[in-house]
Parts: sequence; structure tokens; C-alpha cells
Amino acid sequence: MLRGGRSLRSLPMGFFALGTRKEDKDSKAQDATPGSSSSSNPKDRRSSTRPSPAFLPKGFESFFPPSKQGSSSSSSSPPPPPKGSSSSPKSSSTPPKDSSESTPPTSNLLYILFAVWVIQQIMSGDPNAKEISWQEFRSTLLNRGLVERVDVVNKSRARVRLRAHQYTQSSPETPSSYPDSDSQPAPDTTPSPSGRAGSVTYVFNIGSVDTFERQMKEAQDELGIPTTERVPIRYLEEINWRSTLLSFAPTLLLIGGSFWLYRRASQGGLGGSGGLGGSSGSGGGIFGVGRSRAKLYNEETAVKVRFRDVAGMDEAKQEIMEFVRFLREPGHFERLGAKIPKGAILSGPPGTGKTLLAKATAGEASVPFFSVSGSEFLEMFVGVGPSRVRDLFANAKKHAPCIIFVDEIDAIGKARGSGGAYGGGGNDERESTLNQLLVEMDGFGSDARVIVLAGTNRPDVLDPALLRPGRFDRHITVDRPDIGGRVAIFLVHMKPLTLALKDEKEIRELARRLAALTPGFSGADIHNVCNEAALIAARQEANDVRIIHFESAIERVIAGLEKKSRVLSPDEKRTVAYHEAGHAVAGWFLEHADPLLKVSIIPRGPAALGYAQYVPREQFLHSTHQINDRMCMTLGGRASEDIFFGIITTGAQDDLRKVTKLAYAQVQTYGMNDAIGNLSFEDSSGEARFQKPYSEETAQLMDREVRTIVKDAYDRVRELLQAHKADVEKVAELLLEKEVLGREDMVRLVGERPFKDKNTYVDYLEGDADKEPQSDKKDEEKKD
Repeated sequence: MLRGGRSLRSLPMGFFALGTRKEDKDSKAQDATPGSSSSSNPKDRRSSTRPSPAFLPKGFESFFPPSKQGSSSSSSSPPPPPKGSSSSPKSSSTPPKDSSESTPPTSNLLYILFAVWVIQQIMSGDPNAKEISWQEFRSTLLNRGLVERVDVVNKSRARVRLRAHQYTQSSPETPSSYPDSDSQPAPDTTPSPSGRAGSVTYVFNIGSVDTFERQMKEAQDELGIPTTERVPIRYLEEINWRSTLLSFAPTLLLIGGSFWLYRRASQGGLGGSGGLGGSSGSGGGIFGVGRSRAKLYNEETAVKVRFRDVAGMDEAKQEIMEFVRFLREPGHFERLGAKIPKGAILSGPPGTGKTLLAKATAGEASVPFFSVSGSEFLEMFVGVGPSRVRDLFANAKKHAPCIIFVDEIDAIGKARGSGGAYGGGGNDERESTLNQLLVEMDGFGSDARVIVLAGTNRPDVLDPALLRPGRFDRHITVDRPDIGGRVAIFLVHMKPLTLALKDEKEIRELARRLAALTPGFSGADIHNVCNEAALIAARQEANDVRIIHFESAIERVIAGLEKKSRVLSPDEKRTVAYHEAGHAVAGWFLEHADPLLKVSIIPRGPAALGYAQYVPREQFLHSTHQINDRMCMTLGGRASEDIFFGIITTGAQDDLRKVTKLAYAQVQTYGMNDAIGNLSFEDSSGEARFQKPYSEETAQLMDREVRTIVKDAYDRVRELLQAHKADVEKVAELLLEKEVLGREDMVRLVGERPFKDKNTYVDYLEGDADKEPQSDKKDEEKKD
């Protein structure tokens, strides 16, 4: 019993805390409450604190005999409720939480705990090993005769083994450990796991074996220890498993991390099965690289663009609005046997409003709208493109009916079979993405309730399989607006501006005039003009935007910013004035030339020292006479320099480039040359050709014919300017004085133009003026 009692005293208190049941604690709390009945029997009190047998350590069952009273009661039964309380639990409106949802999986928890334990064991070292120095070893342990043996491990460290029942708990640093101390430490009687007294091991570095042996010999000689009783030294070779694990830790972490990523990816834990790319509807592969980047717009998303904000493309807008109606009212079309088109391609020059039309669709449609760029499907990883296509259509099918808009689809939709940029071979990520897109649009798993819209500037380079009916059924061309479309676009963009004109008719007349001054402008260009006009008005501290601000904005967009700081020498300024006067006079006396609007010698842009602005007529067919007159007008500046100065300058570089382009177009494309005949060698792709579709002899013939055409045009305009030399001189001198001349100045200097001006503005007023009253009448009839 004495031995058992000693063992009981050495038992940690944690066992008693672990063995105490919650019910016992609750019973103690009830006994402490006022008015509660507590037993005065010590036996009952002892039996009430008896721990459950399930929590008793092995070998201690005899110290806790079973209770005689209440042994039949279940240990899991709850304590009786307090007096006055209801026996039934209170009803709660909050449902119980599922512990499985908040508790992590057991396997993951075990992995984490094991990893934490391994790291702790590696980093902590031996908790029973205490580092000391040679001086502490000699004065505290060796001088007192406490050392039984010294083990030299790996010829670098010494491990001290103490004699049995001679180890003291005092550390070498405490004063009681030194021999000159008056206090005598009490021996430690706590049994160690090895069976010897003491559980702390002292270690120290020895430097070298020879030095350590010499120091031990000298120390024991000083102590007078006989040779037969001296401390033995044992040499051991041990492997430090902590250092070994630390050396292999980076490799093990790399292998383990790779295995974990592969396992998680294969199970879909990181966003998809099937490896890096993932599968349809997956989370996107490792780190989500295969997840679609498409943005979802719905009724709750604030998209402020509406169809009323889109002008100048009535036909294209009608087609897109029909798609929205397909999704809103499918029953009307299905009753007639019609099928909803799978998709439509919006093609046209940049800035014509393809993306704006898609934004209006997102704002008007009562169905989800996914917007994504074609370049977002391509990444540096193999398989990411097809994975994002699968993920996009999987999300779209979840939100069906819906619309998908792919902007700049030519990034992934170029024709296959070209072999790529390096002549083929290997895996082409773009073609894999295109193949997946083809399957999703019209494959076994296609969904008719998902409509795909796409925008591109290069419809000619798209794959034929992408353009066939069943995928992109409709091809909608969004071209640059005509003058009527430009009027509508100007009216839309002038609404937010503070105009000097307040009357609706005056504003419409201003829009017509601006539309006539901006032939070939896209919707983006017109928006830029309106914005520049407002900026110019603000720069001039004006209270409203006027026509002069719009005209300055048009010049800013066409010719660039005024370079008033660019100072020209008098000779250069005179040359520029006669150059621009040659353009103006040549166009004034050529029948098919565009009417002149303004001529200026103010430098603009990066290279323009002067410019002449015309009002070209909007037409779709051009005759040989019209092209020749335009070439003559373009060469008027070079001819004027030759006539008045006898020299030519580099100022005609841009003019010569335009003339060369027109001449080659006549010979190679339009078939307007008798020597070449009715042949056209135009390359519609616009890419560089490594082989010409004609022989070398034909190429030389083309070059000769182009030179002839340009020479004839130059001789013709030189003869014309020679005949009107006085008019050129008057215009040039007035330009040097005023720097800017308008049409009224030209009429005053050289008289009325001998040919009737037939420009786009006049055509619009004469030919299209009758259309608006008809539409107004229709609206009035609807109102009535």
C-alpha cells in the first residue's frame, strides 16, 4: 500500500480531471445551491466523486471500488432538473446545427495533426537534453564525482551519463550546484524511464577528440582520481534523425505537395476533374485557371445602356431585338414551327457599335447575359481554353434561357489547318478551344435555349464550321453609318450637352450639318467629336456648346491637335501656303472633285503643316473620271510647288502615297486598265502574300501602267494650275495673311465654281427630306 500510495501521489492531476464526469460536476453545483439537499455521509460524498471506469488509467482500478449505491444508474443519465424547472426541454425556433457541416473530415484532421506533431518534433529537439559548457561540466559534475560515463557522439559532442541516485535537480547555473556553495542539494529520487535516477541529459561540444581527452586527463589529474577509477569515455556513431529529416524536408514537401495537388485535381477538389483543365461545370482546375472569366448580367445588374441609346444601325438593332423576343416569347415562334437561331455574328469596322449593341441587349433582355472576350480563353497552360469554354456553357445552361456574347471571337475562331505561326506541329491551344466551342454550340449536348452572339472585325478569317447554319445562323454587318445614321447618332450624343440651340428643329438642323461634315465617321468617332466640342467649350470658358466648337472638334479629330507652338520659317510657311492653294484651286476647277470646305496652313498633328478639308459625296460606285479627278486634286500641291518655286519638297509624301494606292487599285483591283484588262488580283485577307497570283511579266506591266496613270494625272493638274496661276497666287497670299480660308473666301477670290456642288448634305436635304414627314405621319396615326 505504501508503494501504491507513492505511485498515486506521483500520478498527474490531469488523470483526476479526465476521470471526473460532467454529471458529477453538475451534481456538485446543485449541492452548492441554496435549498438543495446534500448528503452528510462521507461515503456517499466519496462515491459521488468516483470517476467513470472508462476514464481510469490502467492499473488504478483497485483504488476506485465500485459504488454500492446507485450502481445500477446509468452514467450517461442527466442530472435531475432544478426545483421548479420543467422536465421537458425548451423549444427553440433555431434548428439544431449539423455538426458534420462545421466539423472538417476526420482524415484531413488527422493529417493536419500528424504534420503538426512531426514539425514540432523536428524543430523542438530533445526536451531532456541541456546544453552546458566544458567549465560547467568540470566544476558542477566532474568535480563532485557525479559522472559515471561520457559518450562522445560523432566525434563532436559529449553526452554525460550521471551516477545513479547522485543527480540533483539543480541546474549547473544555480549557485547550489558549485562546490564552494554552502547549500547541499537534495538528491532526486524520481525514477527515470531508463530506470536510473534523473531524466535530464547534459551535452556539450568538445571541439576535437584529442583536445577533449587532454582536458579530461588534466582535470582528473588535478582531482587526484586514480587511473582505475577515472571516468570512462565511449565513442559512438549515431544518426541524428532530426537533421536527416530536415535535410529531406524540402524534397518531401515538394513530392507531397505535388501528390496532393494531383489528387485534389483528379477528384475535382480544386475545381474540376480531368486534371488541369477541369470538366464542364467544374471549379476551373488547379487554382481556378480553367474557370470561365465571363461576367453575368441580369435584371439585378445595373446596365444603363438601352436600345434607345443605339442609333444609326436600325437593321442590326432589329435583328438583335428579335433574338431577345425569341427568348421572352418562345411560344409564339414554336407554335408556327420556327426554331430559335443558335447565334449571330456582328461584324464590321472598329467603333461601329457592335459592343454597344451587346450592352443594350444585356440592359434590355430579361434573361441572364454572359459577356466574355475571346482572348480570355487563351492562357499559357494547355487545356485551359477548352476548360473555360466548357465552364462557360455549363453556367449558361444552369441559367437558361440566356445569351452569351463573345467579343473579338477571331482570337479563337480563326480558320483551322493553317499550321499555326510556325508551320504546324504540336498542340494548338487555339484550335482545341475552337473545337470545344463548336461542340458546345451544336453538338450532342447543345442546348437550344442558349443563344451565342459574337463580335469581330475580321469575319473573313473565321473558320467555316463556325459560320455555318446551326451555330451562327445569322451574319449581321454593322457598317459605318450613312448620313441619316450619323444624324441619329449626333442627336443621341448631343442630349447630355448644354447646347446654345434650344429649339428641336434647330438642333436637328445642326445634327444634319455635322453629319454632312463627317463622312465615313463611325459611332465612336461621332461620340469623340461631341466630347471634344464640350471640352473645347469648357477650355474657352463658354456657357454652352456652339457650332464653332463642333467644327473645331471635327478638325481636331481629322487633322489632329493644333501645333501653334510649331514655328515655321518664312520660306517654309510660304511653301506650305502655295502647296495648299494648289490643292484648293485644282479641286475648285475639277468637275468630279469633292467640294472644298476649308483650307488652312496651321500645323496640326505630328506631321501635317497644312490641310484642305472637303465635303465628299457619299456614294458606293466610282467611275474612272472620278478617280482620275481625285488623283489630280491630290497632286495639285506638288504641281504648285514646281510651278512657283521650281523645286519640290517632302511635303507631298502623304499625297504621293494616296495617289499610288489609287493607281494600283485601278490596275490590280478594279480592272480599269486596258493593258491588264478585266482582271482583279485583290487579296481580301489583308495578310502579306509570299507568292503573287500573277507572273513577273504581269507585275512589270502593272508597274509601267501605274507610272503612266500617275504621270498623266500630274501633267493634267500642272497644266490646269498653269492656266489659273493668278488664282493660286491670290489664294496663297491670303492664306499667308489669314492662315485659314473658308468657302466664302474662295468664292470672293476666284469666283463661283463652274460646276454645281452636289454633296452629301444637299442630297440628304433633297432626297431624304420626304422620309421624315412620312414617319411622323405614321406616328401620329398610331397616336390617334
